[in-house]
Amino acid sequence: MGLRALALLLAAGLLHTQASPPARSFQLDYEEDCFRKDGAPFRYISGSIHYARVPRPAWRDRLLKMYMSGLSAVQVYVPWNYHEPLPGVYDFAGDRDVEAFLDLTAELGLLVILRPGPYICAEWEMGGLPAWLLWKPDIILRSSDPAYLAAVDSWLHVLLPKIKPRLYQHGGNIISMQVENEYGSYYACDYGYLRHLLGSFRMLLGTEVLLFTTDGTRAQELRCGTLQGLYATINFGPGSNVTEAFGAQRRVEPKGPLVNSEYYTGWLDYWGEAHASTSSARVAQGLEDMLQLGASVNMYMFHGGTNFAYWSGADFKDQYKPVTTSYDYDAPLSEAGDPTDKLFAIRTVISKFQPLPVGPMPPATPKYAYGRVALRKYADLLDVLDVLCPSGPIQSQFPLTFEAIKQAHGFVVYRTRLPRDVLDPAMLGAPPHSVCDRGYVMLQQEYQGTLERDGQTTLRVTGRAGDTLDVLLENMGRISFGANISDFKGLLGNLSLDSSPLSNWLIYPLAIDTAIQQGWPHAAPPKSSRGGIAGPAFYTGTFETPGIAWDTFVKFPGWSKGQLWINGFNLGRYWPCRGPQQTLFVPGSVLHVGRPNNITVLELEGAPPAPLLLFLDRPLFNRTLIGSIAATE
Repeated sequence: MGLRALALLLAAGLLHTQASPPARSFQLDYEEDCFRKDGAPFRYISGSIHYARVPRPAWRDRLLKMYMSGLSAVQVYVPWNYHEPLPGVYDFAGDRDVEAFLDLTAELGLLVILRPGPYICAEWEMGGLPAWLLWKPDIILRSSDPAYLAAVDSWLHVLLPKIKPRLYQHGGNIISMQVENEYGSYYACDYGYLRHLLGSFRMLLGTEVLLFTTDGTRAQELRCGTLQGLYATINFGPGSNVTEAFGAQRRVEPKGPLVNSEYYTGWLDYWGEAHASTSSARVAQGLEDMLQLGASVNMYMFHGGTNFAYWSGADFKDQYKPVTTSYDYDAPLSEAGDPTDKLFAIRTVISKFQPLPVGPMPPATPKYAYGRVALRKYADLLDVLDVLCPSGPIQSQFPLTFEAIKQAHGFVVYRTRLPRDVLDPAMLGAPPHSVCDRGYVMLQQEYQGTLERDGQTTLRVTGRAGDTLDVLLENMGRISFGANISDFKGLLGNLSLDSSPLSNWLIYPLAIDTAIQQGWPHAAPPKSSRGGIAGPAFYTGTFETPGIAWDTFVKFPGWSKGQLWINGFNLGRYWPCRGPQQTLFVPGSVLHVGRPNNITVLELEGAPPAPLLLFLDRPLFNRTLIGSIAATE
């Protein structure tokens, strides 16, 4: 080969080297106090969306609206218990296909800030931790307890290999990942646990991915929630002084980008309290103040969605406070995914700092008021225990918890017999904090009333020796925040009759969802049910859509409390008399066109004399019998 040819080849190689793009990177710059993406200064404006609270057919619509709002990123939780319902049993199909969700974010041009836990809070059942961890009653959650760490490691070895190819450094769109969540708010303050997680993340994901923590702004939270090797970020809402709040971050991270990982656009609702709301003007002003400082911000929530089935969590603030089915959050995108005035106020602020995508904001999804649907009583719950508990009851001298009988969610019947004649009213009672969470009491199949955690724990009853006493126990959602997340369910103590403990129990774990998903009760032969409307019973009905399957909202006129399924899909808990939520969101994707839609209602306390449901084209959130001032941040 001649020298000239060799020179040409070398020149071509040199040119090729110079033209190849630099390695993809997302890093911290401690000199300029910023992120660097592919070497250039970068700050993100992000919003939270939880794929587990949004039906899969709506993912694209919600993400596109977030992109068109001017967001550069979305922040996403991975709820462990949503994907590992039993030890070693994994579910990543359908609505649980987190990889498909992440791929969709990439397709739409959104970066991702991923929060895989293992604990996530999120007002989600048990903060995302699987209830089966409590099969070992003395386990210390979120700590270096070897039993807990073994379960965590097993899960991370399944989840994180799915995530690694989607990291920004590997050509994906995940720019950073959070380790644990708000650990400084937990009592354990176990640095060994955080170090263990850091090691597991690094081993499974490599050394390049940016790992971070987030906590509140109090010194104690930042002391216990941060660890060297994890970049410390903070959370605060529009009521905070921005300079002071970021001052708290600077005390633990003197250099590097300012980051608010949870800027609260609204707040959650608890059953029995007023619907929370935060003004658009306050949210927009706080966002502008942070962006003027050059901060990166994630808005929690940008789209809240719905706690379908049994997934809503609970708080404990002097008492047990279960979260509503709606997770609307007064967020910029409503529960049904509709742009709100708050969204447009936020979009205006964003436009001052970076160009908005070209094109219109996608419109609200169409809604339809399908009107009244009459229901009929199918059966009292106690008359169908053979269907709901096909394996039969468990015998026990004393009551067993949900966890002891390996029942994660839903309902369990506890049955015994009166040991003696009770001709004068006797006190049926439970020890304090032992009814978790609501007990519906029947004597000889007649509804007597309800026992409630941190509420009424006694009822007066009369009966004969040998009469059947049934208590239907409802799990209203395990505590998701604070020190009480080992939240056992069921009867945690023994019931007594005038202080004499009752014994010889039959315990029926109910598989209601399994039966309904298999077509029951619509595919079952009709039952002759007793005529009464009090106490736990199933009601059924059908309706047809007029050639469309649009989103709708269902109201429960005169109903008390219970659970709703349409076409086998568990839409969640309703409780209109406690409020504030009056309607349940029904995604159009659940409905059929051209064939009947099957409605199943489990009413727990008492149905109206002429039971019907009312389908509306808008939600009703804000009615409560127990008025209280709700938090606004």
